[in-house]
Amino acid sequence: MNAADGRTGWIDVLAPGALSCVQDLGRDGWRHLGVGRGGALDPRCAILANALVGNRADAAVLELALHGPSLRLHAPARLALLGAACELRLDGRSLPAARPLELPAGTLTIGGMRGGVRAWLAVAGGFAVEPVLGSRATDLRGGFGGLAGRALRAGDRLPLGPHRAPVADAARAGRWWIDPDFGLDPHAPIRYRPTRAAGLAEIAARFGDSGWRVDPASNRQGLRLNGDALETGAAAASGVSEPVAPGTIQLPADGRPIVLLADAQTVGGYPRLGHVIAADLPRLAQARPNAKLYFRACDDAEARQAQRLAEAGLARLRWAIADRVGAG
Repeated sequence: MNAADGRTGWIDVLAPGALSCVQDLGRDGWRHLGVGRGGALDPRCAILANALVGNRADAAVLELALHGPSLRLHAPARLALLGAACELRLDGRSLPAARPLELPAGTLTIGGMRGGVRAWLAVAGGFAVEPVLGSRATDLRGGFGGLAGRALRAGDRLPLGPHRAPVADAARAGRWWIDPDFGLDPHAPIRYRPTRAAGLAEIAARFGDSGWRVDPASNRQGLRLNGDALETGAAAASGVSEPVAPGTIQLPADGRPIVLLADAQTVGGYPRLGHVIAADLPRLAQARPNAKLYFRACDDAEARQAQRLAEAGLARLRWAIADRVGAG
């Protein structure tokens, strides 16, 4: 096929990075079978990275953690990198992020993350791994989806979906860029809806009284918090399994909470202190090991308003990108 046709192709993995995996917006409709939603830890960044290269919002991207991979592009490609700041190079030449890039064949290297933990790489056509249960997302805990249910390894080959490949003998970067966090306070407390359950409401209120540090053992399943342990008493002794979801704040017997993330299980036996609101949950994707986090209780009205504002901001950015990309 020539460059004007619906071209497919692949990208080779030369070095995998610290933890790189294929993700999309997750799989819905399987919780009754114990399968969580999964997907990108910051769906907003995945959606916007896809918009920058002209993909559908649900196209598969690469989620990169701590240090990115080295990839071999066998043909010209259109791509975009969004998320934590990191060094991006093609054959040694530095490239900007957060904007559309048209690149010739070559070796793409992505360095260590600064000021955050994760970034999302979108390529025109998306990563066309085989869908499992309606999604291409990698479930690392369950070992399915993505590329054989695991993180990337050196020697892997990532297939691309149909796309219009650019005609590029040299790297070209858009003169404009986006900042998904423009106007947001990165130091604002993470808001949560505290439980009203008897015996837990008082503990849930104390959860936001002081800061917590991110445990280095945190992963895509949950963000573990270190700090002065909450006194659990009899509240942590029930052990009755109840539904949980991304954002649920669990309280283990040691008194150090866990905030569940995208790869959360569907039920859990730990008491639930509440739920991080949907608008603030993506911020936890960038919480670095040992970083200090503060939490603040809020009510339903504030949570709904925050979500409306987040959805409106995302819609404005997608519209602006579509307008720019369409203008060439």
